Amino acid sequence: MPFPERWRGVLWIVLSAVGFGAMAIFAKLAYRDGVSLATMLFLRFSLAGLLLAGWGCSRGMRWPQGRDLLWLLAMGAVGYVGQAYCYFAALQYASAGLVALLLYLYPALVTLLSALLFRRRIGVARGWAVTVALVGTALTVGGDLHSQVIGVALGIGAALIYSAYILVGEGVIARAGPLPGATVVMISAAVVYGVAAFQSGLSLPVTSMGWFSVGAIALFSTLLAILGFFKGMEKLGAADASALSTLEPLITLGLSALVLGEVVSGLQLVGGALILTAVVYLARHGERQAVTNAATN
Repeated sequence: MPFPERWRGVLWIVLSAVGFGAMAIFAKLAYRDGVSLATMLFLRFSLAGLLLAGWGCSRGMRWPQGRDLLWLLAMGAVGYVGQAYCYFAALQYASAGLVALLLYLYPALVTLLSALLFRRRIGVARGWAVTVALVGTALTVGGDLHSQVIGVALGIGAALIYSAYILVGEGVIARAGPLPGATVVMISAAVVYGVAAFQSGLSLPVTSMGWFSVGAIALFSTLLAILGFFKGMEKLGAADASALSTLEPLITLGLSALVLGEVVSGLQLVGGALILTAVVYLARHGERQAVTNAATN
């Protein structure tokens, strides 16, 4: 690939990483404005899902059908609803940086679960990468001075559910395609959170900052971030794009300190570095995971 084209791919992935990395910050700001979790996620998934569907249809996207469609609907209504709930609920009890790093346990957990459930061989090098990720997690949690235990548990729960989601949807996403798969998953998640939000009562933003934060989650941290990953993956390939997307938790750490005033300890930085080192290795040796990661983050 020509050098300028490759750099355009890098820029797309960096833009995507900034979008995904900033999502936790926007969520914290929306919570400060009184927005409920169900309302926030309903607005996120409905706005992003409909716009993603419109963009896909304009490009002649083929909608999934039959059994694949049913699987994708279930993945959105159950798996992605559960993952998003754990992630956004964790932000109410833990620092944004910690939650972002805990989510990035998922490549190591996918490796472990695939070995336990599907008898896939890990290998020595991948085994060491998983060990490094788990040690990094212990250091990251141990170095956090402000988060509550429930926040840590929810953050790990988000990573576990996301790992199961990847394993279940691995073949479905490959057949349906990342963009159609992501669109169906988001729309089905929007329906579930719409029902939850209207049953509990919509809790809409009350200030311009609240509306900006919710809009940024849907448009910048979801729609643009996903499309940016797709564009970057077209130019770099799935493995390189996935490895470069490990910038996401680093961006969250930086923005949480800059915008929210969260303190990042030295132990957390060491643990985070270990986690991301392991993630980069696993991304380079597990290309199928990268495609699923692009579909829904």
